[in-house]
Amino acid sequence: MQEVYEFLKKCGVYYLATVEGDQPRVRPFGTIDLYEGKLYIQTGKVKEVSKQIQTNPRAELCAFSGGEWLRIACELVRDENVKAKEHMLDNYPDLKQMYSATDDNTEVLYLKNAVATFSSFTAAPRTVEF
Repeated sequence: MQEVYEFLKKCGVYYLATVEGDQPRVRPFGTIDLYEGKLYIQTGKVKEVSKQIQTNPRAELCAFSGGEWLRIACELVRDENVKAKEHMLDNYPDLKQMYSATDDNTEVLYLKNAVATFSSFTAAPRTVEF
């Protein structure tokens, strides 16, 4: 999990895919946090992506850096723990202009049953599960 976290952190931007009915939805994300042994992302509950995740928690993340890419198939689980939200916001202080750990909008979600696959054109794919 640490290697996955470091790769996503290095990328800065990764892409999150969800579904809305039978329509895939993909958008850039930039938050990734390791807290109490879980890998977290952050969004706002008022956003469509949050609604899509609550309807169907299965998602994929994808990132690319230095000729290597990472795909993560997972379930996203909402965590209402204020400490998890505070940890995320402390690591992304610019978000504190829009979010608070105690508001009704801030949402942190951890990756569950994750299968992360590192790939490149020059090496065999490598899988990490957490």
